[in-house]
Amino acid sequence: MKDPKKGYDKWAKLYNVIEENMPMGKFKQEAIAQAKGKILEVGIGSGANLKYYKSEQDVIGIDFSKEMLNLANKKIISLKLQNIKLKEMNIEKMDFLDNTFDTVISTCVFCTVPNPEKGLKEIFRVLKPGGKAIFLEHMKSENSIINIFLWIMNQLTIRILGTSLLRETENSIRKAGFSRVTSKNLMMKDVLRLIVAEK
Repeated sequence: MKDPKKGYDKWAKLYNVIEENMPMGKFKQEAIAQAKGKILEVGIGSGANLKYYKSEQDVIGIDFSKEMLNLANKKIISLKLQNIKLKEMNIEKMDFLDNTFDTVISTCVFCTVPNPEKGLKEIFRVLKPGGKAIFLEHMKSENSIINIFLWIMNQLTIRILGTSLLRETENSIRKAGFSRVTSKNLMMKDVLRLIVAEK
């Protein structure tokens, strides 16, 4: 598998164009509207979600790609956002103290995290007791026909960006120790899901 950090640094501008034109805006708004208190967005990338945050939301966004963060920072300046800070950081080894955040947001991130179980443990660690992790993620389907198409596309995405379309992300979330996990299917039957996990 290609090193995803190098892939996102190299293809940051192209990925930004794709991300800004993905037909998921209403789902992202639905996810971000649930975020309360001190908020962490992991894998914020080029900042495609920035426009969905309200001015009263207190947000830190992290990403392991410096080039993606540069694009996100330009959007923060353009949108005149005063409530969002960016940090270069790896989700698998975050610098935050335990029990720091009320909400963690992840949108289409765990297809790329090299060790998703480690990333989920870190999310669990930095969440406050009673806090929520909100995941908008695409993953392997329960439908074998859909998975054939995902497998074909996966041959390209995994080579260019190190992004897998065949991960069983919901299963990984359910095994990460959260007290309650709910899931809602959104697109392509069950490929794109909104998952809310409570600590």
